[in-house]
Amino acid sequence: MTFRVMLRMEIEPGKEAAFERVWRAGGTVVTGHPANLGQSLARATDEENTYYIVSDWVDEARFREFENSPAHLEHRATLHPFRRSGAFHTMELVAHLDGTAADETVGRAG
Repeated sequence: MTFRVMLRMEIEPGKEAAFERVWRAGGTVVTGHPANLGQSLARATDEENTYYIVSDWVDEARFREFENSPAHLEHRATLHPFRRSGAFHTMELVAHLDGTAADETVGRAG
């Protein structure tokens, strides 16, 4: 069953563009891990300076292995200067249903 991690980050005002650049530049640290199924970055439309990072993993054990790795700790340190506050949530994906437009929008964001 897919293990999902969601991080809500409030970014220091004025640092949003730099945060997005640094997140993109370091994304392969996460997506390059053999247990990672993908990652996304979303900017909240109803909360100023707030982003959500969502990543999916083959299971919790492999995510926890990555979470404690030197590569992850280094990647997290590159994002820390932009962070004002945040929250971390983990969950098991119970179900996923593709919408009609799923094939049309794949890869559009980015």
